[in-house]
Amino acid sequence: MDTRTLVDIFFATVERDDAHVGMFKDRKGWHTISSRQYYAYVVRIAQALKQWDINKGERFAILSENRPEWMIADFACVCSGIIDVPIYTTLTADQTAYLLINSGARVAFVSTQEQLNKIRAIQGQTKVEKIVVMDDITDPNVIPMWPMMDQASQERDTAFDELAHTIQSDDIATLIYTSGTTGTSKGVMLSHGNLTSNAVNSCEHFEWAAEDTYLSFLPLSHVTARHLDYVCFLHGATIAYCPYFDQLSQMLQETKPTIIVAVPRVYEKVRQEAERRAGQGIGRKILDWAFRVGARYTDEVARGEKPKSIAWKVANALVYSRIRQGFGGRSRVYCSGGAPLGKEMAEWFGAMGVPIFEGYGLTETSPVISSNRRGRYKLGSVGKPVESVQTKIAEDGEILAKGPGVFKGYWGLPEETRAAFTDDGWFKTGDIGELDSEGFLHITDRKKELIKTSGGKFIAPQPIENALKNNVLVAQAAVIGDKRKFASVIISPNFPLLEDWARANNVPFASREVLVNQPKVRDLYRGIVENVNQNLAHFETIKKVLVVPDEFTIATGEITPTMKLKRRVVEAKYKEQIDQLYQEPHPVEIAPI
Repeated sequence: MDTRTLVDIFFATVERDDAHVGMFKDRKGWHTISSRQYYAYVVRIAQALKQWDINKGERFAILSENRPEWMIADFACVCSGIIDVPIYTTLTADQTAYLLINSGARVAFVSTQEQLNKIRAIQGQTKVEKIVVMDDITDPNVIPMWPMMDQASQERDTAFDELAHTIQSDDIATLIYTSGTTGTSKGVMLSHGNLTSNAVNSCEHFEWAAEDTYLSFLPLSHVTARHLDYVCFLHGATIAYCPYFDQLSQMLQETKPTIIVAVPRVYEKVRQEAERRAGQGIGRKILDWAFRVGARYTDEVARGEKPKSIAWKVANALVYSRIRQGFGGRSRVYCSGGAPLGKEMAEWFGAMGVPIFEGYGLTETSPVISSNRRGRYKLGSVGKPVESVQTKIAEDGEILAKGPGVFKGYWGLPEETRAAFTDDGWFKTGDIGELDSEGFLHITDRKKELIKTSGGKFIAPQPIENALKNNVLVAQAAVIGDKRKFASVIISPNFPLLEDWARANNVPFASREVLVNQPKVRDLYRGIVENVNQNLAHFETIKKVLVVPDEFTIATGEITPTMKLKRRVVEAKYKEQIDQLYQEPHPVEIAPI
């Protein structure tokens, strides 16, 4: 079949002889949705939209955690030519209002009472006419989604099928708003052709199969998670939905996925937990030994081979297999995207037989530009560009891209759209990188995040931050220093591990504020920074360190829903401490908080 639109992906799914499409969990346990049920549910929602006079080209918002209703609503829209607008559940009411007003959405599908309350608080500012709720909520002023779907017929609806097949690849399918790490959110217009071509081409060599299970826990409001759902639908894999991140560990054990796709922070947490459990005694010695053994075989692992040495097999039995069990014990493919993984983190996992296939892309490219895969894998790179994507490096180092996945423009922002492209039509990614002699792409930093010191030197913060986060005592790091004489860093510790370390080293503390100001703790982080400085150019070295008693989270605003650092937010939050930091002498030291 010639797969050109998301409608084609939908029909490829529902015509698979009552196969399992999705899994979800409620109080009664896990439930499956068959392809026949899925078709019926999508048709019923599409019929309702038609009854409400929501027509092709109009907008429709989805404000929900990951659950099957999300993609049912999505397919009801795309099969009707309606443009859906995904909204992160972590956004505030004011942020949500901006997206609803900017997009002009007339209908909002929400998941829970909390999200319903958010919409109600701002509904008067928007064009939202109807609110559909996924949870079982008794409220005469909303439309319950499941009772409506329970009325669905599993017979084919000719009118629905005919309308769906009129959708063209150039029709806009969705508006996905950028996360705002570098400014105001912009609505990225992605067409059916953009998303479909990327789903078909980017995973062509990953051999997804009907026997695979994928746990969907990255937020569907982000293009990567949605892209992966489309890939699963296309290839017949079963999607298990994890609505909340704190349920991830349990659901990995319950669903035992064969394919893991995560942001680097998930892999960082796995490593930190492994090292925390090992402790400081014999367990730590065994862990360190195992990874010294594994480090000899990362090239074999990168080639897709399983090391055959006795030492590796013993290390596998004692250590590696137990760590892999944290992913459910059945995974055959591990992928990473959304932010740089870092070479050391990739090597750590490679040592235990897990090649993490790091990829790269943006919302504007639907999303995948490049990826590693079996037989075409290089540690420290984000792989080679996928076959349908052209890339080149501009004179200033910026990565440029062309291809069928590149977006149509920013919603209502013609000037910003023009500025996003070169005069000859190449999309400017905003990322700095290089293509090596073998064609592998390496990302060095964000163009807009490069720090320029008052001496005129440019510093790329992300590699430094990744090097710091390779130490398990560092949860997050934010390098600062734009227009300053030198670079400094704000560190948010991995508090569970730091507290364990403090107890083991007789460091008293009654609170996190007290803990980060203890002299031994300040010496500890001074040492971590000095170790990283050994591998930096003189102008890059970190001269000042601010260890804060706070965790950087989505809820508190320092991290985007896709786990990217909001440097501007961090700098604003600690402005007073930063100003004080730069008034003091500048040898490496820990500034008191």
